[in-house]
Amino acid sequence: MNGPEALGRGLAQPLHVGVAGLAEATGVAKVEESIRVILGTQPGERLMRPQFGANLRSLVFAPNNSATAGLAAHYVREALNRWEPRIEVLDVVAENDQTAAALVINVHYRLRATAQEQVLTYPLALDDPR
Repeated sequence: MNGPEALGRGLAQPLHVGVAGLAEATGVAKVEESIRVILGTQPGERLMRPQFGANLRSLVFAPNNSATAGLAAHYVREALNRWEPRIEVLDVVAENDQTAAALVINVHYRLRATAQEQVLTYPLALDDPR
């Protein structure tokens, strides 16, 4: 199986209503949603999978410097390698955004089913616990 179906099909995250009921996501969009769920989940949040997540929220209120950026990149790479088997992580770069007290995390990955390369940008606020 190739194409969008090889990458999965399911309810869109966050849940919302589409034209024919609950919205669905397929293909690259479904993989990107999964990555965002992994990165946005703190280990310990999920009762049946307490290790699930990326531990990025532990960096909230950390100094916005290269050490924090390096730690964020490490957390992202570890979590995605463990929890998202549909991708191969090629590179993770976390950059400081001093004007927004945030990190901008760029995840460069390859879809295993199609060998297509993608880049996902994930902002991480360092001054807001949400």
